[in-house]
Amino acid sequence: MASVSEMYDVGWEEMRDKLRKWREDTCRNSEQIVDVGEELISEHASKLGDDIWIIYEQVMIAALDCSRDDLALTCLQELRKQFPDSHRVKRLTGMRLEALERYDEANKHYDAILQDDPTNTAARKRKISILKAQGKSTEAIRELNEYLEQFVGDQEAWHELSELYINEHDYGKAAFCLEELMMTNPHNHLYCEQYAEVKYTQGGLENLELSRKYFAQALRLNNRNMRALFGLYMSASHIAASPKVSAKVKKDNIKYAAWAATQINRAYKTHFTQI
Repeated sequence: MASVSEMYDVGWEEMRDKLRKWREDTCRNSEQIVDVGEELISEHASKLGDDIWIIYEQVMIAALDCSRDDLALTCLQELRKQFPDSHRVKRLTGMRLEALERYDEANKHYDAILQDDPTNTAARKRKISILKAQGKSTEAIRELNEYLEQFVGDQEAWHELSELYINEHDYGKAAFCLEELMMTNPHNHLYCEQYAEVKYTQGGLENLELSRKYFAQALRLNNRNMRALFGLYMSASHIAASPKVSAKVKKDNIKYAAWAATQINRAYKTHFTQI
């Protein structure tokens, strides 16, 4: 089988730069990272200087995603040799144990990190991820709430908590989490869209009207958000069909739904014309 460098006619510098670009863009394209990274560390490790250590970590995490424990272990062993007392490497060790479903052992590593450094947020999050993997949603929610009492500005944790509440059909608390996110990220169209979806799911005229407003806000922030466009159509249609609304509200929402339907049809026509 041809190597990556032969298939794409690239040298080790281009492969190194590609991995760096994926890291900077926080891309989780694990299969590509494994393909490029495995060749880079096996054939060109001596040329990479200090970049080799962050590449080992990047490739290891991607290898865990791809169930390549052989490659993950190779990377981990090199990191252990170089950084034997590193909390970061201990966390990576725990992540490998998680991938192998050896959760008790993984927890021991995270507990050891937290004993040395109680403020280590990464280790605490890994413990919560284990609870999720074990299907212990109630415990995961409790731990996340305790975590957020200390680290209230952690947006990733608020979003994770909202997802857990949605899975438990606790839409009121999910909406609260998304409100926290929108307060700190008012220009994030995805948070607006997700909040609108939660309010739509809750139902009732008041929630539907709020849902329509936030679908519209998501579209103002990103006019290519098709989920928000569909959401605007659905929420406006439901409001228009409600016997509780006035004639003016009914007329306005029929107009909103018609506008959304036109935009959806236009987007589909444009898409299929380009295929």
